Amino acid sequence: MGAAALLALIAAVPALAQPIAITGATLAIGDGSEPIQNGTVVIDAGKIVAAGAGIAVPAGAKIVDGSGKWVTPGLVSGFSRVGLAEVPAVRETNDISANSPFSAAIDVAPAINPLANPVAISRNGGVTRAVVAPAASSGIFAGQGAVIDLGADMSPITKARAFEYVEMGEAGAAEAGGSRAAMILTFKMMLRQAQDYARAPAAFDGNSKDSLLNRVDAEALVPVVTGAMPLMVHAESARDILAALALRQDFPALRLILAGATEGWMVAPQIAAAKVPVITAGLEDLPSAFEKLAATQSNVGRMVQAGVSVSMGMLTGDDALQLRVANQQAGNMVALTKVPGATGLSWGQALRTITLAPAEAMGLGDRLGSLQSGKAGDVVIWDGDPLEMTSAPVAVWIDGVAQPMTDRQTRLRDRYATPDEGSLPKAYEW
Repeated sequence: MGAAALLALIAAVPALAQPIAITGATLAIGDGSEPIQNGTVVIDAGKIVAAGAGIAVPAGAKIVDGSGKWVTPGLVSGFSRVGLAEVPAVRETNDISANSPFSAAIDVAPAINPLANPVAISRNGGVTRAVVAPAASSGIFAGQGAVIDLGADMSPITKARAFEYVEMGEAGAAEAGGSRAAMILTFKMMLRQAQDYARAPAAFDGNSKDSLLNRVDAEALVPVVTGAMPLMVHAESARDILAALALRQDFPALRLILAGATEGWMVAPQIAAAKVPVITAGLEDLPSAFEKLAATQSNVGRMVQAGVSVSMGMLTGDDALQLRVANQQAGNMVALTKVPGATGLSWGQALRTITLAPAEAMGLGDRLGSLQSGKAGDVVIWDGDPLEMTSAPVAVWIDGVAQPMTDRQTRLRDRYATPDEGSLPKAYEW
């Protein structure tokens, strides 16, 4: 079945009206297992009912012929700022960071713009969910990130206040006055003041000259020090990663997530022993900063080999715009298995880094990230191997709802590829 016919068939299925069965496809569950030939996926009431070989098609289901196609879970970007900026260079459209009297209490969820062009572009690239983090600009704490869906609707939030984000590498040192020693001390004192607030909120004086937190930020950090909210720590170098892990000596309840970890391979056994998930970039192979001197594309493979749960996301720039390169990130990990001396991932392991692993890092692995029964009906049909750059999605569902496969770029392409008489704007008319 051609892409146009497939889209027409999908469009004819009312959202959530009847079960949908995608049959005859090469199927990838997303849990680390390898692809299944002639697989079937059944979606009903917005959820995955079943996926695998030999799955029975329910009576009354609308059948979508996936012959010659691949089917995967929707991709999950483990780190992004999508929806927070339309054009990052245009300040009026950029809500990524703020010079504000508040830091830890800033919540990105109300600022997410589901109509931002990069949302639709990423969705058309097969990305259905994204972890969205704020950026620090007035202290080491940037605020509370969210997990969102990229559906074509006005309700993007999957989980608000999903984690707290803190800078603990070169950027954190700069925000804390210029040294890592100052940054670590500042961090510890802030968490201790949050503990003070938790013990006696009425007695907390956020206006004291000794206070590093106002009342609002102190209250926001209480879930962090009690372990109710994960703390995403941006640390790139091996020494900064070890310093972050050592924070549990003073604050044992911390639920850490490491973001960046370019030199994670150097301390992978320690990360694995601490059972801390890592979100990193799969295309980082140059020493672009002093904290990344040991950068290598084998970083992901070596950490996974050591037992670390690794996700991939946009940690090397274009974090608001280019989530669609997720399959390239994962595909590179597969390609590395063919490079002498390099360490890569199997196909199934690579897909897991952009599906189930980031969902698990956010505590949502029971709801998202794979085609296992009961999970959200986020499904993508591809015209070829999704980890090959020549492949593209031909259909996307989010929560069982078929998504439009158009965005500003496709509309511009269609408008100007073969313009008819009178179809151009008046500025083009003589």
